[in-house]
Order: sequence, then structure tokens, then C-alpha cells
Amino acid sequence: MADDRRDPRGARRPRGRTGPGRATPGAARAARLAAGRPADAPARRRPRLTGRAAVLVLVLAVLAVSYASSMRAFLHQRSEIAELKAQIAERKAAIDDLEREKKRWQDPAFVQAQARARLRYVMQGETPFVVLRDGEPLTTGARLSDPDDLPEQAPQAWWVDAWESVQVAGHPPKDEPPPAAEIDGTTEQDDEETE
Repeated sequence: MADDRRDPRGARRPRGRTGPGRATPGAARAARLAAGRPADAPARRRPRLTGRAAVLVLVLAVLAVSYASSMRAFLHQRSEIAELKAQIAERKAAIDDLEREKKRWQDPAFVQAQARARLRYVMQGETPFVVLRDGEPLTTGARLSDPDDLPEQAPQAWWVDAWESVQVAGHPPKDEPPPAAEIDGTTEQDDEETE
């Protein structure tokens, strides 16, 4: 009875009834012959990439792309966070410097020293000295003119100045020697000629 249930290739036949809904091994052979293949020809191999495998590869590719974009956004955010932390550290250092400067300005001695250095203020009764001309001392004959002693000029209308500038633009002046600086009694030209 065991031999009845085996087909000629040695495979077991399914148990149960055979009927119109079930194919028998002979029917498969007859179908192969009808398809134009010999009965002894081996069955075709299934393709390696099935529909399920293609769907699985497609799903994995979509997941990889979404993961890569999420990873890129994560790395971008981390770099922004690092930059912002650096800015916060710089600003805290600047705030600390400004607070130290504020405390220094609350000291009256520091304020007095800054007024002397920056604004050239002096205390009452002190004599200030201002060094002119790169540290060269002024002679006793030097005089500085008072701005009140300059002759007053009558104001001119704006169109007079505009017309003079048009005339000068058409006929530029010739090179003239620079004005003399008579603070110490000599002119700059004289100093250059003697050297």
C-alpha cells in the first residue's frame, strides 16, 4: 500500500480523495506535454527576486532614505547647538568683562584717572601741559593767535560759493607752497631747506 501512494519519481502522493478540484501527478505531466515541454524536462527554476522580495527591498530603501534624512537633520541640529553654546560662552565672557568695567567706574580714583587721560581734565590749582609737535618744546617767542582776533568775514550767499567752485573746476589752481607754520618763529620750508 505504501507503493501505491508513491509516484514514479519517488515522491509521496497526497492522501485523500482525488477529484475534479485536485490535480494528479499525471495531470501535471499532461499539462507539461501540452505546453511543449517533454515530460522528463526539469521544472523551471523560480526567479530569485520574487514579488515579496521586491516589496521588501523597496520598503528597506524607503526606510533607509527616511533614516538618512532624519540623521542629516539631527547632525545639522547638533552643529547649530554647538555654535549657539559657543556664542553663549562668548557673550557670558563679554558680560563678565562689562561688569568688571562697571565696578571699575564706580571707583572715584579710576574715574578721575580716566578724566585726566581721556578728557585732559586737571584738578583745581594744577597747571596742565600739552606737548606740541612731537615733543619739541616751544620757544619763548612763540605766540598762538586768539580766534577772537581774526577779522570777521561777511557771509556770502550760497550761489556765490557754488559759482566759484564751477570756475575753479574749469581752471584748477597751480601748485602753491604750503602755508608757513610760525609757532616757533620759523617756517616748515626753512627747516627743510636747512637740513
